[in-house]
Formats: sequence, C-alpha cells, structure tokens
Amino acid sequence: MGLDLNLLVPLEALLQERSVSRAARRLGLSQPTVSAALARLRRHFGDELLTRMGNAYELTPLGESLAEHAVQALGSADRVFQARSAFDPARARREFSVVVSDIQLATFGRTLAALVREAAPEVRLRFQHTTSHLVMNAQEHLRVVDGMLLPQGALTNVPAIDLYEDRWVCVVSVDTVTPTPPAPEELAARPWVVPYPFLATGFAAMRQSFAHGTQPRVEMTIETFLTMPYLIAGTDRVGVVPERAASLFPADSGTAVVDWPSRTATSVESLWWHPAHARDPAHIWFRRTAAEAGRLVTADMARSA
Repeated sequence: MGLDLNLLVPLEALLQERSVSRAARRLGLSQPTVSAALARLRRHFGDELLTRMGNAYELTPLGESLAEHAVQALGSADRVFQARSAFDPARARREFSVVVSDIQLATFGRTLAALVREAAPEVRLRFQHTTSHLVMNAQEHLRVVDGMLLPQGALTNVPAIDLYEDRWVCVVSVDTVTPTPPAPEELAARPWVVPYPFLATGFAAMRQSFAHGTQPRVEMTIETFLTMPYLIAGTDRVGVVPERAASLFPADSGTAVVDWPSRTATSVESLWWHPAHARDPAHIWFRRTAAEAGRLVTADMARSA
C-alpha cells in the first residue's frame, strides 16, 4: 500500500502539539528525528501540515482535518493491541477513555476514578470533554472511546446503561431574587442560557412547563455547566443546569437556584458504548465499575438532599 504506519505516531503528536520540539519531547525522540518525520509526512500528503506564523506554527486546513482522524486512528490501533481473552483488573495495564461534561467529571468521574484506583491501580482513565461536535458524531466517535455520558434518549441503536438521575433547576442572579418565587411567565420573559444537551433532551419539558405555549427566548447555548454563574450573575438571564451542578457553584458566585416551573423536568445520565465492545472482558468490567459509580453518586445525592 506504500504506507508507513510508523508515521502515524509522529503525525498525531505534531498535529496536537503544533511544534516539532514539543512533539519530540512528548515522544521521547530527538528533534531532528521528528523533523525528518514531518518532512516525510509533507511529501506523503503534498501539504505543509504545519506553517509558521510569527513565532508559532499553525495547522493548514488539511492539518486541521487530519488532527482528529489521527487521534481516532491511534485509539483504534491501541484498542486492537490491548485486547485480551480475559481481564484481571488487579494486574491490567491499559487505558479507558470516557467522554464527559465538566459536571459529570466533578461527580461521576471522581467517583469512578476512586473505584478504578482501588480495584485496578495500573489502569488509567482518560476523560475527554463533551462538545456538540462529539455528540453530533457520537456514532463514529464511540468507535475510538470506551464510553460517552449523555442523557437517556440522546442516541438510538447504541447500547447504554442508566447511571443516575438528576433534576433540572433554574439559576438566576441573586439581585433578581424576590421573597416570592418568580412566576413561570416572568421566567419565560427573560433571556435564557441553556446547555446544549438540554436542547436535545429536555427542551420538550421546557415547552410543556410554560402555559399557553410560551417558549423562553434562548440567548446563549454553552457546552459547560460550571461556567454558568459567570453568565448569570448581575444580569436578568435565567440559566438551566442539573441540580447537582448548581450545588457545586461557589457560595459567592452571585447566583441563586430557583425551582423549575414544573418539578418533572428530570434527566437520567447514561453510559453509551459502541456495540463492538459488548463482549470485551475489559469493557464488561469497565461497565460494571461505571454502574457502581452511578449507584454511589445516586446514594450521595440522596444523603445531601
């Protein structure tokens, strides 16, 4: 085929680091060796891949498109050579990759990490931040990660297990809090800040919660939960977040929690994986551990309620 698969590793490092010297340090190779690899890659693709802009390098359009493909290709190759007929967590040395949001990392991710550390001290976890791009291409991305945490119903024809339930709440600036909870019509009249997963899985509940078909005006959509106070404090905006996220906001964030107009707006967080992992002994162990982490998160929520 005329392909040198040994070039895949320096390709990924160069596109991620955007620097020959940083890629060399990451790979434990000399700078001339990585420079030679870059020259071969440029000849292969007929493209510069990295171009100097002042004191830094930027990716060419082709380099940008190759960056994610290189990560996925390395992930797939790594998964092939990590496969075993049995899995002993106490002796295993491998990595599990999970796509999570910031609030899921602070709650579920922390709990999962504690369980993994206790049962499998040589196993690594790699957490990747959830983005709208990853969710929109979830079917493809699930081929190169061990799982994605998304709300129940977010995907179809993909296996999943439910982990824990949370409740959507509203976040407002403390300057706008009144002794009497705001009426649904008042909340609907304000500009809203909405996390994008809510648009896909919870927006129907939003519409049903307001009388006469009133639909709040979404002013912003964001991909993180823990940054919500910075967009709400000192404004008339209304944010919508899982109750667990609101409980992690700093006490001096300048925001307050207001109940959702209807207390039925809940979300079940689920772990999704590619069907190819279904019979992998390592992945079966990982799913069981994730399920236990979900149970512990649920118990913690019950204690703090």
